[in-house]
Amino acid sequence: MVRSVNEPVVLIPGFMADARGFMPQIVQLGATRQIILLAPGMADTVEKVASDAAPNLPPRFAVIGHGLGGNIAIELLRRRPEAVSRVALIATDPLPETPQLAAAQEALLVAAKTGHMADCISRMLPETALFEAPWRGEVLALVHDMASTLGVDQFLRQLRAMQRRPDQQKTLRKANVPTLIMTGEADTIVPRRRAEFLAGMMPQGCLEIIAEAGHLPQLERPEAVTQALETFLSGRLPPLMLR
Repeated sequence: MVRSVNEPVVLIPGFMADARGFMPQIVQLGATRQIILLAPGMADTVEKVASDAAPNLPPRFAVIGHGLGGNIAIELLRRRPEAVSRVALIATDPLPETPQLAAAQEALLVAAKTGHMADCISRMLPETALFEAPWRGEVLALVHDMASTLGVDQFLRQLRAMQRRPDQQKTLRKANVPTLIMTGEADTIVPRRRAEFLAGMMPQGCLEIIAEAGHLPQLERPEAVTQALETFLSGRLPPLMLR
């Protein structure tokens, strides 16, 4: 029998997402586990978000992050390796932003300040990054509503954090904890080959591909994602293992 793992679960939403970015999982996982939502706050680097949050987290916890939230999760693992029981990274790129892309994103900072944040969000997350499904429009509408709620100042801070995110390869290669790498099969922002690379570098990395989903599988295919997370958090691993 597999013993259930009941530590609190720290959920870290991705770029310009609030709790609604994980709402299906909060409802389901929260029925049996304590859920702690970690928001970036006023910080504009991954390291500062993690350093502000780390002292306030429990002695032992699992962590789930999407996108930028996944980068923060890795940084928490680096800072408090003894506290993290397991890690799930969804649509997360462990490599730093390329100088070319970071430079191109400078225009988005200007555009957001001058009242064009909706266009900026559409450029950061085009509809082609999601699976072409009847619900794609609803998911994108939620993305824009979350971004509008968080506002321009948060957009500027989080984009800076994305641009400045550190290279996490050394941390991941040393992280000997159960790790679930999850990606949507149609994700064009963090494609499958990057997810395979991430899972392959970790001593206990495993990979879960979510069919009919893109960059936001937790919203595009919430039942499939929640089931995979439930399995992982209970102490079991998905069948596809990469070493």
